[in-house]
Amino acid sequence: MTSVAKARLADLAAAAGVSTATVSRVLNGKPGVRPDTRDAVHAAAEAMGYTLEKTGPRRPGPVAIMLPELSNPSFTAFAEILDSLLYAAGVRTFVCPAGPAGMSEDQHLAALLYTNLAGIVSVSGIPANNTLSVEPYQRVIASGIPTVFINAPSDELAAGFFSCSDAEAVAASVAHLRTLGHTRIGLAVGNERFTPARRKVAAFRALGFGPDSVSTTMFTAEGGQVAAGRLIASGHTAVVCGSDLMALGVVREAHVRGMSVPEDLSVVGFDDSPLMAFTDPGLTTVRQPVRPIAEAAVSALLRAISDGTTPDPTEVLFHPDLIIRRSTGPAPSRPALHA
Repeated sequence: MTSVAKARLADLAAAAGVSTATVSRVLNGKPGVRPDTRDAVHAAAEAMGYTLEKTGPRRPGPVAIMLPELSNPSFTAFAEILDSLLYAAGVRTFVCPAGPAGMSEDQHLAALLYTNLAGIVSVSGIPANNTLSVEPYQRVIASGIPTVFINAPSDELAAGFFSCSDAEAVAASVAHLRTLGHTRIGLAVGNERFTPARRKVAAFRALGFGPDSVSTTMFTAEGGQVAAGRLIASGHTAVVCGSDLMALGVVREAHVRGMSVPEDLSVVGFDDSPLMAFTDPGLTTVRQPVRPIAEAAVSALLRAISDGTTPDPTEVLFHPDLIIRRSTGPAPSRPALHA
């Protein structure tokens, strides 16, 4: 861009009372700009004697689907459904996994900031981790890119938020185990810096369980195995897990200790990932309503792209379903310690 063009961009921004980034989006016909803001830029240009090409409706640019990783089947399920919904709406997509060996989420966002991006769907992204700054998302939202979040609420962002109810998931799991006679119930979840883990712990503690019944590790099979070791050693006969992967780790630890599931230890997962019905035993788990959450998030994003508005920031919670299989059973009459 020449110095003259830069000066004109700054002049138009000052006259319209908007940022130069917003003026740039209007000049290039990009989505994500409010109609009144777009009109203000055109009015300022006309008043200053600049001729702008009138742009009609355009096919929206691509939508980025942000994911923490692809190895977790829950995230893969979200990616597949989000992609199919957006494709059906005529919107191109690309998936940005933030794995440990590749680009981080904030690096993806920095690279996307000045592209012809129509919007972003972030699944369990930066806002879900309370140790991370949401400033990378504040930048993209301020540039006019509509954004919606799944399982990652934040009161610092002007975006849409859609989450599974962690409190309901825990309550349903505990109620099921209590009907089977379990009183020593443990909770195995990821680190509480993550919002879903923090919410699950709060809901679990509200049901009357003490801190000795909570083990926070990682949302992985290995994390589940470590958590199970602690909870089994302290006499728990049932474990509610923060993910299906953690639940598989709990089952593995029980087998390592010579225990049977569910005869000696009952296990409940979370997500109802593919193949959980085919494990040995089939895993009792809480089914996260992936499709309804994805449909609501995409609907809100497409509306924001079309109207040039900001998604409603009120978090929408979705009800999970408890799927009962063979990994839960009656509490053992004499629970034994398995060190």
